[in-house]
Amino acid sequence: MNIFATFEARVRAAVQGLILSGQLPEGLDLSRVVVEPPRDASHGDLATNAALVLAKEARTNPKALGESLAAALRADPDVMDASVAGPGFINLRLRPGIFHAVVRAALQQGEAYGRGAMPGGQAPQGQAPQGQAPQGKVNIEYVSANPTGPMHVGHGRGAVFGDALANLLVASGRDVTREYYINDAGAQVDVLARSAHLRYREALGEAVGPVPEGLYPGDYLVPVGRALAEAHGRALLDQPEAAWLPVVRAFAIDAMMDLIRADLARLGIHHDVFFSEATLKQAVPVLLAELRAKGLVYEGRLPPPKGQLPEDWEDREQTLFRTVEFGDDVDRPLLKSDGSFTYFASDIAYHRDKIARGATDLIDVLGADHGGYVKRMQAAVRAVSDGAATLDVKLCQLVRLLRAGEPVKMSKRAGEFITLREVVDEVGRDAIRFMMLYRKNDATLDFDLAKVVEQSKENPVFYVQYAHARCVSVFRQAAQAMPDEDFSTGGLLGEADLALLVDPGEVEIMRLVAQYPRVLEAAAGAHEPHRVAFYLYELASSLHGLWNKGKDLPQLRFINPNDRCSTRARLALVEALRGVIASGLAVLGVTAPDEMR
Repeated sequence: MNIFATFEARVRAAVQGLILSGQLPEGLDLSRVVVEPPRDASHGDLATNAALVLAKEARTNPKALGESLAAALRADPDVMDASVAGPGFINLRLRPGIFHAVVRAALQQGEAYGRGAMPGGQAPQGQAPQGQAPQGKVNIEYVSANPTGPMHVGHGRGAVFGDALANLLVASGRDVTREYYINDAGAQVDVLARSAHLRYREALGEAVGPVPEGLYPGDYLVPVGRALAEAHGRALLDQPEAAWLPVVRAFAIDAMMDLIRADLARLGIHHDVFFSEATLKQAVPVLLAELRAKGLVYEGRLPPPKGQLPEDWEDREQTLFRTVEFGDDVDRPLLKSDGSFTYFASDIAYHRDKIARGATDLIDVLGADHGGYVKRMQAAVRAVSDGAATLDVKLCQLVRLLRAGEPVKMSKRAGEFITLREVVDEVGRDAIRFMMLYRKNDATLDFDLAKVVEQSKENPVFYVQYAHARCVSVFRQAAQAMPDEDFSTGGLLGEADLALLVDPGEVEIMRLVAQYPRVLEAAAGAHEPHRVAFYLYELASSLHGLWNKGKDLPQLRFINPNDRCSTRARLALVEALRGVIASGLAVLGVTAPDEMR
């Protein structure tokens, strides 16, 4: 039950009523009409911008139109009052029965409450036009760390964000493929092979000395060297590099990907597809031929970049893709000066492959250093799909790893950074996932290893999980206090008299429970899972506040054996809230514990 969608439909019906009565002209664009919570809860339960966004097109005064719409909405049996505020916002105060119906819906549907097909609405840049519900398959590519070593904390942020976004889109009814792009065709994997070969020689007893500059120094390659020695004996020692390099490269990439998969599994992350860059070798020339046939490729010169010229800039004729025609700032080269394909050409072929596999909504989760990638790839996706597919690129900013406010030293195992596995082992999966999502993806994140394990209100993951555990504990206590009662949702809870919930704290929780479907819808539409984390903290705060209130006011306690009707009503509210917290935590990939230790 989504009361925001319900009342948005009723507001639009009220507008149509004014059109039929001749008070408004026909053909008004209603796509920008929204119903949302008011900024100040004291103003009412819902607010709509209908009068503001329609007044100009209707050639009328927003406040006057607001008064006409408010009068029409007051006739709704579920509306207690409708008033116009400011320049034309309409605030609605609903009858309590609406929120009682929300609680019953949450009880009946359990953790499925709030989930389902996402209606059309405001979409992020590069996505489906506003007002059109996306229907195609979603491909979300995330992590895609180079297979040259263990994952670090920065990789973890993109991994958690991408996985939670995938969960969120699935919860909104989308068909989602989770994908990992293996960068196994660049020079970095040759460096990996040479580094692994050094460890292989070491495993066979050679004194290799310090790791030469330019190779990967971390101890994580020591077991790879041993495994190579077990698999090949001394056979690779006397071979020239040209012979052993491809063998060791394939072996080391497989070993690193096994390590990466294991690190991701510790965070509860599993991909549907692992796509190898090396498999694009034949696809890129085919792509170039197709682009030429469409007239999207030409030979020309690029203007020099603004400001100081980079050292590698060449004023030469190049093979260029007409990306400007599709929204980019400048046309982009497809071939390097040596005749090899640019990374951009490979990226286009890769996204073309995603589209060929049926995806129409593409999402790339990348590091903040890929900001220059966004416009060119969105242009490329429009071009190769003839406008049938869209791309949204989500950039994840850096993670600063701290311990009690001080920067954490480097890892001995990785050599240059703290591995993600070390952090998971220290603070646990739930703390990492929640805290990675408790800040918007494009803002730098300070991750303090000491603070994320504190048991306090200042630690959001503990605060929210504790709220779920507290809900469960309430039912354990109720079973002990009233063993003859049936507190199942199909029993007395479903028949509870919710009209008894009149305390402002109880009303606030009902309002928040009613917001959950809209939170999921808005977060999915904007590709912003942090909204769910923020909402859960607010919901948990309301529960803890009501609990503490009951310490001072016994009549507000959740369990009162002498007032079973109020107990049933409050337990129904607690169970509805518990289901929402469990559902929201599941979207974030965080467990909902029954008790805290």
